Amino acid sequence: MMSVIEKYNARVEGANSLVCVGLDSDYERLPVRFRSEAEPQFAFNRWIIEQTHPYASAYKPNMAFYEARGEPGLHALKLTLDYLRAEHPDILTICDAKRADIGSTNTGYVSAVFDWLGFDAITLHPYLGREALQPFLDRADKGCIILCRTSNQGAGELQDLLIDGRPLWQVVAEKVRDDWNTYGNCLLVVGATYPRELEQVRALAPELTFLVPGVGAQGGEVEATVRAGRDRAGRGMIINSSRGIIFDDDPAEAVCSLRDEINRYR
Repeated sequence: MMSVIEKYNARVEGANSLVCVGLDSDYERLPVRFRSEAEPQFAFNRWIIEQTHPYASAYKPNMAFYEARGEPGLHALKLTLDYLRAEHPDILTICDAKRADIGSTNTGYVSAVFDWLGFDAITLHPYLGREALQPFLDRADKGCIILCRTSNQGAGELQDLLIDGRPLWQVVAEKVRDDWNTYGNCLLVVGATYPRELEQVRALAPELTFLVPGVGAQGGEVEATVRAGRDRAGRGMIINSSRGIIFDDDPAEAVCSLRDEINRYR
């Protein structure tokens, strides 16, 4: 069976792309023409996928935009994942949920996210430690994307705290690299808004793949991001853009343009 990383790398080569399209389909921002559909969020997502799939190597719905609508939102998310598995099974799917809890609760999240919804990978908080995350880590067929150096402005409040002279984000990167990646299914979240730290994490973890949010609306610059975070093969990054693609007047052009800009620096 192909691992999650192998699946992603195969798609990178096939599409010549490191772009992840964030399906942050805020119901209030959906174009009017989708509001009359029986499943507005799913109809919008399907259209976005139809427009962008030639240039995308991953899709990343953020759970908040679906959970906020209750049952209709979760149904739309389920329809979206079913559609992706049926029509584009080679494209990586990431659940942006940032889950973290004690182990028995995480067992329920594993079942919901991986088995019911059918995602390939999920974002996770490291704060509760390996013992709590073990139900996720044990799924060798799925990806565990651990928050390391996040893209938000206030990230440094905790992530820059020093532990034996090292910032917490560095401790997390080393812990995932050395202790948690038993099955080769761990990735790191490292934001594009901190290219210096991105470069340092790449030096610390040259073999790991990074999910890189923050390009575009959050201010991350493409050239600095790619030069800091690419691995030796010119891959190793899942570069996410959400609002800058899905709410553009021409999503196909937006994702193609981002892919080509990234490729100039790979």
